[in-house]
Amino acid sequence: MADIALPEVKLNLYNVKSPIQVKVVENRIVTKESSPNIVRHLVFDVSGTQLEGNVIAGQSVGVLTPGEDQNGKPHKLRLYSMASPSRGEGGQSHLISTTVKRTIEEIDGKLYTGVASNYLCDLQPGDPVLLTGPSGRRFLLPEDANAYQYLFFATGTGVAPFRGMIQDLDLSKTSATLAFGCAYRTDVLYADEFDPLARDQASFHFLKAISREDRRADGSKAYVHTLLEDAPEAVRKQVAAKNTLIYICGLKGMEWGIYKTLLQQGHSSYFDPKNDEGVAWLKSVASGAAKITEEDFKTYVKPGPRLFEEVY
Repeated sequence: MADIALPEVKLNLYNVKSPIQVKVVENRIVTKESSPNIVRHLVFDVSGTQLEGNVIAGQSVGVLTPGEDQNGKPHKLRLYSMASPSRGEGGQSHLISTTVKRTIEEIDGKLYTGVASNYLCDLQPGDPVLLTGPSGRRFLLPEDANAYQYLFFATGTGVAPFRGMIQDLDLSKTSATLAFGCAYRTDVLYADEFDPLARDQASFHFLKAISREDRRADGSKAYVHTLLEDAPEAVRKQVAAKNTLIYICGLKGMEWGIYKTLLQQGHSSYFDPKNDEGVAWLKSVASGAAKITEEDFKTYVKPGPRLFEEVY
């Protein structure tokens, strides 16, 4: 398949040297009260700035945290994916949103708190924040978005861009599946939006893999990539369709399990060989003669035009 036609987007209307100040209008928690993690949904008012109407689903904005690091230098810019649809949060072009996990963990016996994430999570409605962007030109829906079907894979806050993308789609004309993975049931983000949508729209499926709670039929743990193996028939048909696009967003490393499972299931059309050896390797995989290892995968093939990946 030829490269997918993506929309032209505005980039870097604001940068580190000339950011724009906007205000927070909403900051709400989206994990359950009993969750060991804290994830928040933040909405910014970008009225009167060039960001209004120019940030689309799949893009990111940069956040500049006040203060300096331990070396006396300004804190580094942090990018956050938009969780709002292209028309704006709630259909209002002057509002954009993102999803932030408050980072608090122990490293080598010492408490570490993420600078940008805790800054954002502490903000209250009315507080100012400096933004840059927008950033990102490929992790987007195609121009003719409803001509394709979609399989979205997310772990944790990687669900943010898919919230916006799903709202952009016309589910009466296309179909989409969101495969979401997290450790605990209390950490399923935006379930209050996705669960009702899956009940009301036959063309939308919301699959969950709760790694520390769910067990598959064989007793093994459920992960986001195992959803491919355990998917209902409608989703299996979707994966096999030639007009299906796959998007992956979340923690780095999650993509390997997904790619390996796709190859094991015979969906090699999602990949492009890097060279003649790659062609031979794909044929060998298809015949069952080759063992699929991560090293060989990186050597011989790359994601094709129907695969979009943003991991961090």
